[in-house]
Amino acid sequence: MSEELGLIELIFGASAVVQAVMLILVLASLSSWFLIIQRVMLMRRADEALLSFEERFWSGIDLAQLYREGNQAVADGELPTGAESLFRAGFKEFSRLSQQSDMDADAILEGSRRAMRVALMRETDRIEQHLPFLASVGSTSPYIGLLGTVWGIMHSFRGLANATQATLATVAPGISEALIATAMGLFAAIPAVLAYNRLAARSDALLNRYETFLDEFSGILQRQTYALKAHQTPRA
Repeated sequence: MSEELGLIELIFGASAVVQAVMLILVLASLSSWFLIIQRVMLMRRADEALLSFEERFWSGIDLAQLYREGNQAVADGELPTGAESLFRAGFKEFSRLSQQSDMDADAILEGSRRAMRVALMRETDRIEQHLPFLASVGSTSPYIGLLGTVWGIMHSFRGLANATQATLATVAPGISEALIATAMGLFAAIPAVLAYNRLAARSDALLNRYETFLDEFSGILQRQTYALKAHQTPRA
């Protein structure tokens, strides 16, 4: 208990600059932990939503029926995300272009793929949001802590000028205060780095699955497009 009180006394007894550094590191650590939890929950929901949609998509349901079900969900205030957003963007553009009799098959496919690519870019931004902040916390926190340590040590040695006797007991408190800043910097950086690496890997895997779905759905649209155009072509 005395060590805990001693630590608190060291923090409150530190110079204003060192305390400011500690405050920045505490805020960075709290923010990173909040984002880590939020991103983990988002990745988990995204994985579950992808599995649920792919199960429905590959069940043999009519694509138009699947799109109409999504319209009902949108009307209820549920915005589509993940693979469903890619499907809705591609199928909507496919349906619109297919109604134009002067549009050839390649143009229909290109328009549908372009719409899905735009939706994929939105999903990429959503999935990777805040990851750069975790990377920044992980890379800069040790240096911010080191700044506090250097400043605290300089402050301690400046205090020796007014001391009648330079002993370890004279400078030890100031050095201890300074080293706390380094410890707090590492405490903020290590979880942020580990979380960033893990979340970046999960986001890459998730986005690769979206890419795979885009290619598979493009193949389905290609077959339907050529079949539709073949049916519309007048026979001699």
